[in-house]
Amino acid sequence: MDQWKIPLYRIYTDEEDEKIVNKVIKRGHTWAIGHEIEEFENNLQELVGTKHCVAVNSGTSALHAALLAHDIGNGDEVIVPSFSFISTANSVIFVQAKPVFADIEEQNYGLDPQSVSNKITKNTKAVMPMDYSGQSCKIFEIKEAIEDQNILLIEDAAESLGASVKGKKVGSVSDSATFSFTGNKVLTTGEGGAIVTNSDEIYEKLKLIRSHGRVDKTNYFDNPLDPNYIDIGYNWRMPSLIAALGISQLAKFDKIIKMRQEHAQYLNQRLAKHSQIQTPNPSEGYNHIYQMYTIRLESKQIRDSLKEFLLKKKIFCKVYFNPIPLTTYYRSKLGLGTGMLPITEKISEQVLTLPLFPNMSSEEKTLLSDSIDEFFEK
Repeated sequence: MDQWKIPLYRIYTDEEDEKIVNKVIKRGHTWAIGHEIEEFENNLQELVGTKHCVAVNSGTSALHAALLAHDIGNGDEVIVPSFSFISTANSVIFVQAKPVFADIEEQNYGLDPQSVSNKITKNTKAVMPMDYSGQSCKIFEIKEAIEDQNILLIEDAAESLGASVKGKKVGSVSDSATFSFTGNKVLTTGEGGAIVTNSDEIYEKLKLIRSHGRVDKTNYFDNPLDPNYIDIGYNWRMPSLIAALGISQLAKFDKIIKMRQEHAQYLNQRLAKHSQIQTPNPSEGYNHIYQMYTIRLESKQIRDSLKEFLLKKKIFCKVYFNPIPLTTYYRSKLGLGTGMLPITEKISEQVLTLPLFPNMSSEEKTLLSDSIDEFFEK
């Protein structure tokens, strides 16, 4: 990141993060399986408003585990967006099911409920919407579209922990929802993930899936007896070191969100004079936490020119996302191509994610805004 005058993100950290992690290090044991994991899970489920939470080692593992816990597999179809990080679709491949790509809507850049309805077949087992950049998708409308059809709603909320819609926290409306805590997220532990659910059955399955199919009634390393393995599972546990950092990050979570929202408001005001730019203003009833600050330009040509201009000024920016079906793997695997998802393809050619992070300085915000002014005034 040192090569950039303004990086895409910078992690917000303080002495409390160092203290809690050092405390775990200095005790000399249970770095892997300690009480911090359960505390972190309890804090997360309280934040989201669900009955259960299971922490794992990544957001991708969380998606994979959620699908396994809901018994999705060979012969099943899962409706997913293509305007997402690739693990949304890959996780469906992991369980030998088929990802079916639906189009997105132009307001929140989430799955279009009507497109979801059009993609439902007798093999549809689940819909897996993604909450883009810190704002919920149209989750209530999607839920209504699949109502009474015995279709699961598994939400990829990797980018939107803490956001809400109509007074409900992201992740609390679905059958299960997953989160990611990788480096650029609002709450970050470097890597990590979690699944939340209100189902006792799914919760018990998730605990087996993340830890070798083992019944963990006591700490594995404090138990002299052989454990009981009752199913096939993975090693997807979150270490205590990571959970401790999560606890500390959660303690300042509201502060971090407020800082992001204030920076976004500043950028919205500064960029409002440019008619070629659509800034990320949330829809009514939606609370946006701005995990990313993504603008939309009038055309691909303008977007690409602005991107090149900013990069030359050492201001990092990036396209989130290019359509998953147009990647090499999915073209060859599913025989997909252009023209199948017109809104997704249009949006992906016009969006550009700009730097935004909690400890963004006034000088950095001014440089970013002045540089965009310079581009449009040249």
